[in-house]
Amino acid sequence: MELQQRIEKLFAVARHDENREEYREVFNTFKAELNAGRVRAAEKVDGAWRVNSWVKKGILLGFRIGVLRDISINQNFIFYDKDTYPLKSISIDDGVRIVPGGSTVRDGCYIGRSVTCMPPMYVNVGAYVDDGTMIDSHALVGSCAQIGKRVHLSAAAQIGGVLEPVGSLPVIIEDDVLVGGNCGIYEGTIVRSAAVIGAGTILTGSTPVYDLVNDTFYRKTEERPLEIPAGAVVVPGSRPITKGRGRELGISIYTPVIIKYRDDKTSRSIELEGLLR
Repeated sequence: MELQQRIEKLFAVARHDENREEYREVFNTFKAELNAGRVRAAEKVDGAWRVNSWVKKGILLGFRIGVLRDISINQNFIFYDKDTYPLKSISIDDGVRIVPGGSTVRDGCYIGRSVTCMPPMYVNVGAYVDDGTMIDSHALVGSCAQIGKRVHLSAAAQIGGVLEPVGSLPVIIEDDVLVGGNCGIYEGTIVRSAAVIGAGTILTGSTPVYDLVNDTFYRKTEERPLEIPAGAVVVPGSRPITKGRGRELGISIYTPVIIKYRDDKTSRSIELEGLLR
């Protein structure tokens, strides 16, 4: 791909050798592809997610060449940021519902049709939010996070972002997932399709998840991120410390638990009313 080659070449050039006009031309083309969803920071190939490191390099290039500008809306809404990443331009023809009240979508991300943005929420650069997803109040979609179709990110859900290292997998939320209120999903965790992440659950690379149904633990390894199976219903839990002073004091540590797998009853209880969309 010519665009990939040009991004890789410019990213490797030392800062003092930058040709401003050439960089701007390449970056603007690249950002248009990000906005259209034609290039992504990560993509699924043969059932496995892979990182597109060159896309992250392009995003970082935009920060590198950007100049701090006054991008205020008016005297009551004053903002200063890199001129390469203003607010995303969204028109009525895009079919995105952005409810008034302080939400922000940064340029350089993809927002699919019939996405609903409830205020206040934030979508960062490099993110991909597919059709029919709802981003509820106080929810965050971090940089380069990949969100599937018909996902519900409930109020105050935090989907972590990652730009560096460029080879790190971002958080992946596949189709038809429900992420409950006040959840946090970080460090390249993959949540497979139709999973339900119960309110208050925190998923990180350092926290094992116990599957009560199959009597097994899911963990991040050097080769693989933490992965939540398709249809799993995950809730906050704990497990006791079994050694030393922690055992003497009866201390437990946080452990998310898969208590069941999604069934018709679960699907009915979490189904969004179509009229809300």
